[in-house]
Amino acid sequence: MEIHVTRKLRKAMTPWERKLWQILRNHNLKNAKFRRQYKIGNYVVDFYCLAARLIIELDGGHHSEKENRRNDKVRQEFLERQGFIVLRFWNNDIDNNLQGVVEAILQHL
Repeated sequence: MEIHVTRKLRKAMTPWERKLWQILRNHNLKNAKFRRQYKIGNYVVDFYCLAARLIIELDGGHHSEKENRRNDKVRQEFLERQGFIVLRFWNNDIDNNLQGVVEAILQHL
């Protein structure tokens, strides 16, 4: 039996995803429940809070490439049409301004 892609992604989280997950898990922020590597439509989002309709995406350097920027735009537009708020952060935001990232998330909860 093949392991679902979301399970594989949860097992292979990036260091930046792990760092943010430690903050989001167990209802740590305003008692909000977050899921990680959650499938919405044809997409798997990094983090998702149903109650706030909030999606958090972490982007590495490859997201600055032209084709990936275009794909990210299409993906974000789809998610926003479904009524979600999408917050995107660069991995270096997690390294250099984690408190600022958390504050931005808290504003949407």
